Amino acid sequence: MSHALFSYGTLRQPDVQLANYGRLLAGEADALRGYRLIPVEITDPDVVRVSGEKVHMIAVASGNPDDRVPGIVYLLSESELAATDAYETDAYARVEQSLESGRSAWVYVQA
Repeated sequence: MSHALFSYGTLRQPDVQLANYGRLLAGEADALRGYRLIPVEITDPDVVRVSGEKVHMIAVASGNPDDRVPGIVYLLSESELAATDAYETDAYARVEQSLESGRSAWVYVQA
């Protein structure tokens, strides 16, 4: 079974994809409406090592349908989705959201 995952951050980086999935992902552009991005400090040293960044962006619900977060939808296997859960820190929660295209996907947003 494949899972649609919407990414707007470090999961789009080739090094992060190779570290988490052992492959590069192909995806399609889409957007998340009603959210905006804010910075979040990452304290997990493994995530900082893999991403190369101590500050990541995190989507927060704004309540404003004009707010829009652009990103990419990837198709992941069950084990790849589990690897993504392990990569994302406690600041993030995985939720299912409808995207601008009408497609439903998992998205990591502010916990």
